[in-house]
Amino acid sequence: MIDFDTQHVLHPYAPSVPTLDMQLVTSASGVYLELQNGEKIIDGMSSWWSVIHGYNVPELNKAASEQLSKMSHVMFGGLTHEPAIKLAQTLLSITDDNLEHVFFSDSGSVSVEVALKMAFQYWNSQGNKSKTKILAFSKGYHGDTFGAMSVCDPITGMHSAFEGVLHKNIFAEAPMCMFGDEWDEKYIQDFKEKLQENNKKIAAVILEPIVQGAGGMRIYSPMLLKRVRELCSEFDVLLILDEIATGFGRTGKLFAYEYAEVSPDILCVGKALTGGYMSLAATLVSKKVMLGVETGGNVLMHGPTFMANPLACAVANASLELLLNSDWKKKVDSIETQLRTELIKCEELELVKEVRILGAIGVLELKEDVDLDWMTPEFIKHGVWLRPFNRLVYIMPPFVINKKELGTLISAIYEVVKAYSIHKQK
Repeated sequence: MIDFDTQHVLHPYAPSVPTLDMQLVTSASGVYLELQNGEKIIDGMSSWWSVIHGYNVPELNKAASEQLSKMSHVMFGGLTHEPAIKLAQTLLSITDDNLEHVFFSDSGSVSVEVALKMAFQYWNSQGNKSKTKILAFSKGYHGDTFGAMSVCDPITGMHSAFEGVLHKNIFAEAPMCMFGDEWDEKYIQDFKEKLQENNKKIAAVILEPIVQGAGGMRIYSPMLLKRVRELCSEFDVLLILDEIATGFGRTGKLFAYEYAEVSPDILCVGKALTGGYMSLAATLVSKKVMLGVETGGNVLMHGPTFMANPLACAVANASLELLLNSDWKKKVDSIETQLRTELIKCEELELVKEVRILGAIGVLELKEDVDLDWMTPEFIKHGVWLRPFNRLVYIMPPFVINKKELGTLISAIYEVVKAYSIHKQK
């Protein structure tokens, strides 16, 4: 099976003939992945930040099984169903009061595509055809589909190969005021100038609240987000918040925008929405924006085949019920406390430039890019699964991880990064 995979199956951001030995996962439970050889390793990635409750969760298994016995899918055009209605009710009840409508889609990237379409159609339906640009931040990441790629960092991001064919948008400098730093208006100056100069052609601003994810795992000041909201209102530009990675408790708030007490016009959520069981995302939007989109009898022009898939919605309902009825805040705070006590010790390592922590997020930025082919097997030897990229070694563990398991993750990071310094000198 591994031989066939190596020869024929493509994997994310990897060559068609992998340079790294592929690991075959046979089962998963709690925070552990079981490999083909029977070894169990702790998943410090929550399967790219989605598996907040861990694996093989009885409540989610039950929800999936019960929904399967009714119907796994039905088209959403002209039809509806209880799982979607219930999920929309929950999402609207836990997000900002300004948001009144929900559009379900297949993945986080598509939820961004839908948000961008909403913004462009909002202005176009009102006869304003000059607002054709999005203002985004450098170091940002919003997905791999074409619209989403066009608002990712165009220089240091992973989509430079498509520069010649992507829609050209406007970028402000990356947030420079880190979380906890004293605020100075100079930190918003570049963004403000870009907005002043181009507001007649900017339909919306898009950004990841508080934590820039795959673009660099940078954690910035809530005051910057607050000022962005104020300036968007001042210059009559919509604000899209991408909470695909940060939503559902990851940062210590249910949604990261709560740190700044701002209200988005459009909100994108995904990843942890189903507890990592299957792909589902949602774009939440204000009544003002939807009424604007529908001016002149128009409708939002998007409609995925698997929109509001009943099976995914049923599992999402179970996942949100499990999250909201748990002491998730206490769990995340406990993870953060342990990271601040133990992971911070990695700052003493020669190769470490900085350690960044917020909620259930721990980031080591190294002074040089990691050798993934060397580092990944070393982590497995230490009993953990981590997926570094560029200069970053980071963890976003499931909320259900206990202190001993998290300690194992942190110890592995310390020992492997320490060993990597020696490896680099050879």
